Amino acid sequence: MTPQPPALPPGLLKPWPVIVVITVGWLIATLLAFTVSALHTYRPFTVAGLGVGVLGTSIFLWQRQAVRRGSRGAQSGLD
Repeated sequence: MTPQPPALPPGLLKPWPVIVVITVGWLIATLLAFTVSALHTYRPFTVAGLGVGVLGTSIFLWQRQAVRRGSRGAQSGLD
């Protein structure tokens, strides 16, 4: 019999605090890049960071919906 890994702590099963903190960070960076003239060279990076965040969050929500729907190919543990 193969050993089973221990269950993750409940705090690590909640992705929303991480998503919110990182999104707020990118929003602040984008705001600064568009309002502080010395930071204008960072504009493409901040917009790309927001875009990647939106894409990643969309995939997460899509997978979570698939789990709730009972899809066979969905990831497990995304309550």
